[in-house]
Amino acid sequence: MVSVSQFRSNIKTYVDKAIFNHEPLVVNRKKGEDFVVISLDDYQREQETLYILSNNSLMRQIQKSLITHNLQKGYKPSQKELDEINSF
Repeated sequence: MVSVSQFRSNIKTYVDKAIFNHEPLVVNRKKGEDFVVISLDDYQREQETLYILSNNSLMRQIQKSLITHNLQKGYKPSQKELDEINSF
């Protein structure tokens, strides 16, 4: 956590750290609410995760897939399909 004045004085350093280290930075304001600085990539990932977690249909599909995976009864790709996937 840093103060707004620390953040303002070293904005490039703090923004670079948030972007390249994927570390959110909490900035403390004396009068008002604190705020968080994160990279756009991290923000988009968080939004996608929230969307998936809030989508009951997707969560049921994930749960069913996990059950079949644990029972080793899920889809098994052929060697040709594996080779194709691994060629990327």
